[in-house]
Amino acid sequence: MTAVAAEGLRKRYGDTEALAGLDLEVPAGSVHGLLGPNGAGKTTAVRVLTTLTRPDGGTATVAGHDVVRDPVRVRARIGLVGQHAAVDEVLSGRQNLVMFGRLYHLGMRAAKKRADELLERFRLTEAADRTAGEYSGGMRRRLDLAAGLILAPPVLFLDEPTTGLDPRGRTEVWEAVRDLVDGGTTVLLTTQYLEEADRLADGISVIDRGRVIAEGSPERLKARIGGDRVDVVVADPEAVAGAAAVVRRVTGAEPDVDEEALRVGAPVSDRAASLTETVRALDAAGVPVADIALRRPTLDEVFLHLTESEEVPA
Repeated sequence: MTAVAAEGLRKRYGDTEALAGLDLEVPAGSVHGLLGPNGAGKTTAVRVLTTLTRPDGGTATVAGHDVVRDPVRVRARIGLVGQHAAVDEVLSGRQNLVMFGRLYHLGMRAAKKRADELLERFRLTEAADRTAGEYSGGMRRRLDLAAGLILAPPVLFLDEPTTGLDPRGRTEVWEAVRDLVDGGTTVLLTTQYLEEADRLADGISVIDRGRVIAEGSPERLKARIGGDRVDVVVADPEAVAGAAAVVRRVTGAEPDVDEEALRVGAPVSDRAASLTETVRALDAAGVPVADIALRRPTLDEVFLHLTESEEVPA
């Protein structure tokens, strides 16, 4: 079942084409990441899908309802957590959630009950009566997530939810997001943190210049620029050329050479055999090695490769 679908979405602001025929499909009960550089169209896509912005062309449905023809029903089935915390820092965590419940037209008793449920779900019960201004960044974002789930929407949009958080705060938010998906919520996530997409997303759409240029699971996208690689770090700058020659001979591929990092790398087809052969060949050639390892491409490398080299039609 598809929770979010878009076909040929277009949106222009003056001379800027923010969306240039965006296609998207998000399965229900999954985390789907929208990944792209600044200005790629991620936030515009979220604004269209959450009915905050009307598209100039194309179609989109969320939870089975058209975002243009049926915006009221779409809004009743979604939650939205933006880039900046929406909670009132003067109010306590509990008061914030009760206030959001009342804004969503829940009665006072129902709003208090829902607030208590969400405080427990996001591990904020002990801090429930402290003002939100006393919360850490991660706690505030978890409170933000809780506020977006007052009506238990089937689809939750997270627009760069961990921007500005320290590693501990990001980890807290990631755990909360995974808990939501385990409970059946579909999450559409925009992010510039490659680690975040790698850790959270079941599927990823890479956006550049307003359209999707690649999509798939994190592992599938990594495989797109090659599989396993052997990386050699030499102990002496003068040994870089020798290491490159050995790696070229063993792998049959033209190695990537980073002279500043004293690093030489190339793709390999057979993990264990290639690593063993490379170690032996380097030793036989007398190349001084500081480190050698097998690794897989990172999502950072995929992102840079796609957004720098992918040819996107005008």
